[in-house]
Amino acid sequence: MSQLESLGPVENAVGYVLKQAAVALRNAMDQALRPLGLTVPQYACLELLGQRPGLSNAELARGAFVTRQSMNDVLRGLEDRGLVTRPAAAPRGRELPTTLTPAGRKQLHSASVEVRRIDHQMCRTLSPAQQRQLLEMLGTCIQNLA
Repeated sequence: MSQLESLGPVENAVGYVLKQAAVALRNAMDQALRPLGLTVPQYACLELLGQRPGLSNAELARGAFVTRQSMNDVLRGLEDRGLVTRPAAAPRGRELPTTLTPAGRKQLHSASVEVRRIDHQMCRTLSPAQQRQLLEMLGTCIQNLA
């Protein structure tokens, strides 16, 4: 069996280690966001809306890595809590642009502080140059699979 046919030890496979890192990050975020009453997809939605107000359900779903149906549930929950607002009727086409409410902006700030703390913890032993290099390498991996 050639090297390309066999994965070898999983701890030496970039994809496997990348998945381990993603799971560790998700677990840390779940733990930090739970006291705020948020899930990771809810936080992702708030963060996206904080950076790009007016995104549609489909755009939010893509950005938060969930299905459109799941994003509908996320938005409904955030809307019920008064954290986001959507118009009753679409101003154009079928898209309902979503925006943060003042309460949503406040919740986003609290959540962002926690997520930044986790990001800092995850990268605490990496220099700024190593962090930039890691981002570049991950970007290259994404491009190679696109």
